[in-house]
Amino acid sequence: MSITVENLTKFYGDQKVLNKVSFSIRKGEIVGFLGPNGAGKSTLMKILTTFIQASEGKAFVNGFSVVENKKKVQKSIGYLPEHNPLYLEMYVREYLFYNAKIYKIPISEVEKIIEKTGLKTEAHKKIGKLSKGFRQRVGIANTLLHNPEVLILDEPTTGLDPNQLLEIRELIKTAGKNKTVLFSTHILQEVEAICDRVIIINKGEIVHDKSLKDTIKNIGLEKLFTELTTQR
Repeated sequence: MSITVENLTKFYGDQKVLNKVSFSIRKGEIVGFLGPNGAGKSTLMKILTTFIQASEGKAFVNGFSVVENKKKVQKSIGYLPEHNPLYLEMYVREYLFYNAKIYKIPISEVEKIIEKTGLKTEAHKKIGKLSKGFRQRVGIANTLLHNPEVLILDEPTTGLDPNQLLEIRELIKTAGKNKTVLFSTHILQEVEAICDRVIIINKGEIVHDKSLKDTIKNIGLEKLFTELTTQR
């Protein structure tokens, strides 16, 4: 399994944010991670990317413990946080060169990623001058730069216009052909368009985990999501 989560629990003070969450994701799966605000999505993603530690339970990425093998986990993951952190005063190509040096990968890989993510016409511009859609492309380019086996994307299409949304969606779908992708979103049509599987979390607990086909077989995703996140 590319991602394995076993009984993860997380407390912030007295507040339980995650409650014995368990699931596994196979290599090559694109999994939509859904839930209302405050359900625990970002917390779980931060645990998987080693930014924070769980209070209880275990998690593994590519077979590496997120606690005992942090560096190996970090090398295995391409992570795009909800608020895409970029150096706005840097030029696109300069920013990607900078990160290539950190990853200790050949500079030649930067041009490949620029081409792959559709940034060729914008590579000479400052990041701060780009539209939100192109800034998201820069963030995704950076997550792909070291060719990670797992992509963890937290709300990668938030705030994009319809055209930008379609472009980023296609980029994620293409990237996911040979990788494992876990991404959170509030756009249910996005899940239906690109996901193999749907996991829904509510109040820190997994309330649904099935293939997309089985999820929408008898009831629409939107209706199911509403029922599962309002009945508890």
